Amino acid sequence: MAYLPDTIAALATPAGTSAIAVVRASGPAVPELLASIFGPGTTPRTATRADYRDRHGRLIDDVLYTWFAAPHSYTGEDILEISCHGNPFIVLQLLEDLQARGCRPAEAGEFTQRAFLHGRMDLSQAEAVMDLIHARSKRALAVANQHLRGSLGRTMEELVVKALECLSQVEAYIDFPEDDLPVVNRAGLVEKLEELQQATSRLLATSHYGEMLRTGIKTVIVGEPNAGKSSLLNRLLGCDRALVSPEPGTTRDYLTESLIIGPHMLRLIDTAGLNVQAGPVERLGMDKTLEQAAEADLYLWVIDATTVLRPLPSAIMSRMTADNTLALFNKCDLPHAGDFSVPNHIPTLAISTLSGAGLDELQRRIVALVDTQAGANGSELIAISARHAEALARAAQALQAALVKTRLNAPTELLASDLRAVIEALGDISGKIDNEKMLDKLFSTFCIGK
Repeated sequence: MAYLPDTIAALATPAGTSAIAVVRASGPAVPELLASIFGPGTTPRTATRADYRDRHGRLIDDVLYTWFAAPHSYTGEDILEISCHGNPFIVLQLLEDLQARGCRPAEAGEFTQRAFLHGRMDLSQAEAVMDLIHARSKRALAVANQHLRGSLGRTMEELVVKALECLSQVEAYIDFPEDDLPVVNRAGLVEKLEELQQATSRLLATSHYGEMLRTGIKTVIVGEPNAGKSSLLNRLLGCDRALVSPEPGTTRDYLTESLIIGPHMLRLIDTAGLNVQAGPVERLGMDKTLEQAAEADLYLWVIDATTVLRPLPSAIMSRMTADNTLALFNKCDLPHAGDFSVPNHIPTLAISTLSGAGLDELQRRIVALVDTQAGANGSELIAISARHAEALARAAQALQAALVKTRLNAPTELLASDLRAVIEALGDISGKIDNEKMLDKLFSTFCIGK
């Protein structure tokens, strides 16, 4: 039996043994596959129980299958989803049989790529599919859902419409060079371009938070030797991850662990103590601490409350502010050496890693600090990716050039060129472009079956 070569099949659930596995096929040959495997009369969007028999009539499994008729499916094509028992051998037999019936193995991200190419979603929504799958915190999940429902695409569409309005206003005068753009029109154009620039800047401002959502908030634990940094890491994780000893300088290298606190995922980094009298090996550990601290999103400065407070190296202190640091006076259950005050108006908190005192409040403070950093305001937040940031930066650069030309009364042809660059850059985000190499690279990062 001949089938069209463009029907693909793949396992849509993780490989390995499980209770249930889902095999997915998409393409023009799906209706013929349905009829040949399960017989005629299948109702779309209805799960049906049946025996799956291969081309030779041999029983493979007792399955549930569902047909999603084009164009009302994930890919916009006819889709067949087969839920079978999650034995890898059963899955292998199903895939081998589907391939024998004319399907070819799907490439990475090909189902979602087809959804994009058939207009079922824009490019920002397609990227959100992977963000949704890999989200490791409530806030990351919320932003991924926001993008998947088209919030970023709609925002881009609004900006493109505004840029097109500016371009149409300018191009009206290109064919009539003797009639330059009137002064009143230029003033209105400047106002529109400034509004576009402000909107672009607001989106760009969420790029760092977007990176934190996807990779975790880099939280560096710093302080002098024996202040309790490793004990704090162990307390937050709920296990003895770091070696703890009364001997100073136990930690010679940094340790990294992930932790969910509230709606956020933190990448906790326990570092070597900053000791002014460090030996050669300990000095290497301190160099690592300075490297990690230079790229931190959040600092947990652990201070031994029983000793006199000494400032940290200026390379770290210059980065620590009230907006990104918590000063934690550890050993608060022991007699302390002085008042709990630190430079740079950094907020303080008394804790005990031995008893756990103050640890609940610490977690609340961390959530509040991260939310303040992000400017998070619930569902209105749009946290963009690095690819989006690059496109928006190009748009911002072209907008700035357009503003300069407008104010200097430059020829309208040059102004129109800048505005076209703005529209192209904004269109890159939602995928209103024809860039096959970029699309192939993007979808290759998806898992097979998605």
